[in-house]
Amino acid sequence: MMRNATPLKPRTRGPVAAAEITRWKKQRVAWVAGLEPTSLFHRLFDHVPGVHFFAKNKDGRLMFASRGLLDRYQMRDDSEIIGRTDFDLNPETMAQAYVDDDKRILSGKTPLVERIELWWDQQGMPDWFLVTKLAVHDKRGRVQGVMGVLRRPDEEERRLPVFQTVAQAVEMIRRDFARPLRLEDVAKSCGQSVRQLQRRFQSAFGMTPQEFLIRTRLLEATRLLERTALSAGEVATQCGFVDQSSFAQHFRKRIGVSPGSYRKRSA
Repeated sequence: MMRNATPLKPRTRGPVAAAEITRWKKQRVAWVAGLEPTSLFHRLFDHVPGVHFFAKNKDGRLMFASRGLLDRYQMRDDSEIIGRTDFDLNPETMAQAYVDDDKRILSGKTPLVERIELWWDQQGMPDWFLVTKLAVHDKRGRVQGVMGVLRRPDEEERRLPVFQTVAQAVEMIRRDFARPLRLEDVAKSCGQSVRQLQRRFQSAFGMTPQEFLIRTRLLEATRLLERTALSAGEVATQCGFVDQSSFAQHFRKRIGVSPGSYRKRSA
């Protein structure tokens, strides 16, 4: 253990003239302009455990992705992800949520800071991450894209009440989505009233627990439609929908096409 350690402080210096600050800012612009784009600061995220970086142009095409994101999508290198959109990489329900967020940022609205979102974990299951997204500007100040980082919440953050409540509900929904689930039972298992659970879910995910349950079921449904030969009725049953008609209605509303059309398009 270090003793008598002296805190590191910058050396005292007088006020800096405005002209000098302007000169250094110009030098910074010139310095950045001369750098190789593929070797910029984003490469640091390849070496920060548990933190991932991405950047997209204003058309939603990926320009950069850190090594951790490439690993999650089982990609060997940058050449496999550059130019792809969220819809090329994720189930449509997830992709649409990401794109909707990006549109708000591109339009100049408030950036997203440390919001909980669903992303894929390394086992290919949806899990939550803290996501921060900011606009990327050109030299004229115009928005040209979106950049962001995502990270798993640490142990201290997971002990916060909102995480404790929502985490327990999420795990219950993810585990039991194929069974009939009543919101009252989910809330009771978390020691919350239905109203409290809805409020905390809305705060964490920007959606109700009912909507989260439907999206979880639809995520599994898209996986089954893509990877199995099960009929739409069988998929509906395995994913917890009351019947094929209800399944088709929810699927079309959120995915935009029928289950049959989705299967043909994914083939």
